[in-house]
Amino acid sequence: MSENGTPHGEVVGTGSDGYGASAVRLDQGHVEGTGGLPERFENPGLPPHVARMADLDEKAAQRAEKQVATLFGLSALATVAFIVAFFAIDKESTTFIPGVGSASLYNVVIGVTMAIALLGVGVGAVHWAKTLMPDAESVEYRHPQRAKDEDRQRVVSELTAGGEKAQLGRRPLIKYSLLGALALPPITLVVPLVAGLGPVPKDALSKTIWKKGDRLVRDPERTPIRADQVTIGSVFHVLPESIKDSEHVLEDKAKAAVLLMRLNPDDIKPQKERDWGHEGIVAYSKICTHVGCPVGLYEQQTHHLLCPCHQSTFDVTQDCKVIFGPAKRPLPQLKITVDSEGYLVADSPFREAVGPSFWERG
Repeated sequence: MSENGTPHGEVVGTGSDGYGASAVRLDQGHVEGTGGLPERFENPGLPPHVARMADLDEKAAQRAEKQVATLFGLSALATVAFIVAFFAIDKESTTFIPGVGSASLYNVVIGVTMAIALLGVGVGAVHWAKTLMPDAESVEYRHPQRAKDEDRQRVVSELTAGGEKAQLGRRPLIKYSLLGALALPPITLVVPLVAGLGPVPKDALSKTIWKKGDRLVRDPERTPIRADQVTIGSVFHVLPESIKDSEHVLEDKAKAAVLLMRLNPDDIKPQKERDWGHEGIVAYSKICTHVGCPVGLYEQQTHHLLCPCHQSTFDVTQDCKVIFGPAKRPLPQLKITVDSEGYLVADSPFREAVGPSFWERG
C-alpha cells in the first residue's frame, strides 16, 4: 500500500474526463496506459484576415511609402556621414557623453552613423513588408520535391506577380531610395577595411635594427658579451645594443631577438656557418620560421634548437637546418665578429628577413 492508502501500481484519476488527469508516482512501478492521443487532429484553420490601413486607404499607403523612403534616405545620409567622419575627425579627439563620461569622438560618431545606416535600411524593409507588401495568408500542402512543369511555371508567374503586388512599379520613390540604401551601407564595412589598415609596412617586415658594429648584449640585463665569456654548451639570449635607443622596443625586440651559442668548430659542417661566426661562436635568429614563436630551447649534446610551440627542430651544426616539425626554412644566421675590446659585435645586419614567410619577402 502507498502512503495515501492506494495499492502500488494503481492510477488515481483526478480529472472529470479522465484524460491527462492520472498521475503515476515513481514508486508505482510499471503502469500500462491506454494512450490519450486522438486518432486524428482537426485542422484548426486560419484566423479571419484583417485588412491593413494601407489596403483600405490610398492615403495611408502613400504615407507608408513616404515613411519607408524616409528610412531608406536616412540610411543613405548616415552612410555619407560615416565616410565624412571617418576621414575628417581626429582620432585623438574626445567628447563628454552624459552617463558614460569621456569617450573618443571618432569612435562615437562612426559607430552611431554605421548603426543608423544599417538600422535604417533594415527597419525600412520591415516597415515596407508590414504595410505595403501582400499579407494574405495561404496554405501550401506537401508535395513531391520535383513539382510538375506547369506548377513550376505557375511559381514563376506568381513571383512575377508578387513583384508587381509589391508596388515597385507604382512606388518609384521606394524603388530608388531602396537602391540607394542597399548600395551605400556596405561602404561602411569596406572603407575601414581599405583605409583603416594603417601605413604600408614597406621594408619593416624584412629588416631588423641590427647594423654593422652593434654589440651583442644580454637580454634582459643589456650588458655586452666578451667572446671569452661564451663557453661551449652555453646559450645566450641577446639583443643589439642599439635597442636602448628604439622608440618601439617591443616591436624591434620581436624581430631582433637572437640566440648565441658556442660549439666546437669541428662540429660545424657548413663553411658559411664557420665564416659567419667567431671561433665556434654562432648567432641565429630566435624567431621561428614557422609562425614566429620564440625558439628558446637548446640541447647542448645534440646541438638542436627546439621551438616549444609547434615542435620545429633546427640543427645548429648544419646552419640551423629544419630536421623536424612544420617550419620550412632554416633560422637566419647573424654574421658576428669581435671589436678591439674583445666584445662580440654584428659584422652586418641579417642578410634575409627573419621570422615566418610572407608573400613579398625578399
